[in-house]
Amino acid sequence: MENVFVNPGKEQWIALCKRPAFDYAALEGIVLPVLADVKANGDEAVKKYAAQFDKVVLTELLVSEAAINEAASLVHDDLKKAIQLAKNNIQLFHESQKEVIQKISTTDGVICWRKSVAIQNVGLYIPGGTAPLFSTLLMLGIPAQIAGCNNIIMCTPSNSDGQVNPVILYTAQLLGIKNIYKIGGVQAIAAMAHGTESIVAVSKIFGPGNQYVTAAKQLVNREGVAIDMPAGPSELGVYADETAIPAYVAADLLSQAEHGTDSQVLLVASSMAIIDAVKEQINIQLNELPRKEIAAAALKHSRFIVMENSTDAFNFLNEYAAEHLIIASENALELSEKVINAGSIFLGNYSPESAGDYASGTNHTLPTNGYAKAYSGVSVDSFVKKITFQQLSKQGIINIGPAVELMAEAEGLQAHKNAITIRIKQL
Repeated sequence: MENVFVNPGKEQWIALCKRPAFDYAALEGIVLPVLADVKANGDEAVKKYAAQFDKVVLTELLVSEAAINEAASLVHDDLKKAIQLAKNNIQLFHESQKEVIQKISTTDGVICWRKSVAIQNVGLYIPGGTAPLFSTLLMLGIPAQIAGCNNIIMCTPSNSDGQVNPVILYTAQLLGIKNIYKIGGVQAIAAMAHGTESIVAVSKIFGPGNQYVTAAKQLVNREGVAIDMPAGPSELGVYADETAIPAYVAADLLSQAEHGTDSQVLLVASSMAIIDAVKEQINIQLNELPRKEIAAAALKHSRFIVMENSTDAFNFLNEYAAEHLIIASENALELSEKVINAGSIFLGNYSPESAGDYASGTNHTLPTNGYAKAYSGVSVDSFVKKITFQQLSKQGIINIGPAVELMAEAEGLQAHKNAITIRIKQL
């Protein structure tokens, strides 16, 4: 935790914005053969890699209806209520994202509109290892259903006994998702991308994963299978001024650091006194965490930066483009006007990133690694295609036809011109 920088100049910003790096060339060398094997050999290859990587012998890939029903009895009622509350909030927020068709008359006799049409086959990848992310299933399954996706495939790894985490299965049952396959890792991405005897190939794959899963998603994307977004390890940026509460800031930083040893947290504070107070709280709280070794490892490549000028601070944070950005200030709403690059923003001392991870209603599947400069988080829009329509009347083609003829001729595309001319002549 010696990564403290005071008023760094702009020439240092690029280096300060760097995330923990992976050797993607080495990753591809491991991942590509698995993708090819599953593409060629289907279920047989999937089972082989489940035995090799997850130490589980699978006879069936599909989770049985009996196993799904049994899972509900294994989940505590209080947790069920919490999941239901989160489901309600996520559903309410995402329902508001449905687009109403608006027909626009661009010229007399010319009407244009756009319609959202669901992607028919989508695949959801839900990690189930050290942290079984049933919350991610809510974040992906709910907008997929609101969008109207016809076939939702879900893959999640089992334990060595071939059992899927019961909370994940309960959440799937709550959402009505039935096509659940107990496979994880690269083999799951390959199965959804290419299809096997048991699994229908999908058009788009969603969900987080480790570096191998991330590499697999990026590789199948090159082959034409859409993915939600490029992703790297999870990250959090925090801006804190004199009105921040150091204990809260420390708790937020640790909540992100415990995700994994490759997570990154970044604190930009208006004074050194704030950083000192936050670091003191981190040392106190860290020792109480069951995942303290993971969090401590993540903190080693995290950064604490003093920027006394708030404009400079937010210019830097926009360059960093954090997946999650907390503005720990009583003036958070006003300061948020300075933000142009972030996945999701949490305003004030009582808006922890954990709230968005689980139950505020916003989506927690967000762009990492600086991709927030160009990508949005998952929403209902992620599960639809936008198809445009146009309808011209006789008067409409008379009104715009001559302009189209001139433009087509200027580009040397005579057939384009003729498609207009033949209609106008008959009118």
